[in-house]
Amino acid sequence: MMIRYASYFIAVLLPLLLFRWFAPASIGEIDFWLLWLLAMVLVALPVVYAEIALAYRSVEGPLAGMQKLTRESDASPIWRSFGWLAALVSIVIAALIISGASTGILTALTELNSTPDVPSFAVAAGLMVITVLLSLLGTAPLPIGLGLMVIGLILSIANGVPNISFAMTDISLVEWARAVALALVSVGAGTGLYWFGQNLVSKQTVTAVEANSQQAQSRAARDYRATKLVLPIWILQLLVGVVALFISGMSLPPIGQLLYWAGVLFVASYLLHYSTQQLAHKFGLLVSLIITFVLALLLVIAIPTTWLVGILVIVSSIAVLLLSVFAGWQMKISHLRKSLNFSSEAFYNLWRVAIRLVVPLALLLALIGWVIQWLS
Repeated sequence: MMIRYASYFIAVLLPLLLFRWFAPASIGEIDFWLLWLLAMVLVALPVVYAEIALAYRSVEGPLAGMQKLTRESDASPIWRSFGWLAALVSIVIAALIISGASTGILTALTELNSTPDVPSFAVAAGLMVITVLLSLLGTAPLPIGLGLMVIGLILSIANGVPNISFAMTDISLVEWARAVALALVSVGAGTGLYWFGQNLVSKQTVTAVEANSQQAQSRAARDYRATKLVLPIWILQLLVGVVALFISGMSLPPIGQLLYWAGVLFVASYLLHYSTQQLAHKFGLLVSLIITFVLALLLVIAIPTTWLVGILVIVSSIAVLLLSVFAGWQMKISHLRKSLNFSSEAFYNLWRVAIRLVVPLALLLALIGWVIQWLS
């Protein structure tokens, strides 16, 4: 049952997890909100459609699915690197939020006069070990993590909501870069999480349908539409994103912080579970679990949090760029049209223009904006 709703839990959790690192210094910037909404429509929405379409076509996870799809399309094996990058992005996100959790937990314990006499990197390493063990539970930790995070946020709201003054500011490439990054993390673009979730659901559906008649199989294929899967996820992300923007500047009380960051560990465990499952296609489950643990541990201990944000921006942008170019230029038109199954040919043409031209151009402009910010 949890498998069917895993994508919706992720849609709610990603904005709550990551907005604090990408929200503007002043949440009252109206132009930033508008740019974020534009990026959600022009970049995030076409990419989620692409993930769902490729998941339906491949009936495999991202790593195995890209191998199958490149063979079908007679495309270069270089496009298969999306599967590897998707697993890496999920590990980087897990490392980023666990690094934040170690800092937040130590801050809360300091306020409670209960600071442990251990270095911060040791706390982060201990949290990583706990998270990897939780990853063995699969999708089960997701509702627990969401519940703990929501309780922690409610405790902070009880202390009062900050007064926000709205104003227009100058629009720049740097602001566009932050808006695109926020849109990408809002939908988990570049992670393959929705591809993975749809793959799990598809396998269950195929197994159930195979037990029925051929007529039932054809009816299931005829009733499938990517929009039925994509729009609920995207609208949920949009609504939660607005809420996350409002509360990203709030300070949590000590107990609220402990509950919130405990929930974060449960959610991070699913990200590590996903990356382990992807790598298992190549290395086997045990070796993949060790690789995931070692890589995530190194990122948490050796890389500062601000650098992890930069790594996440670069790797996720490259992953989304690969996905958009492959879906827009390498895949066969007939395969994508059937996988999306739009009700109108006009909708398909709009999506195709967006995934082929708009998404790559928006990502390149955003990367230029990030370079300008880092150089300044």
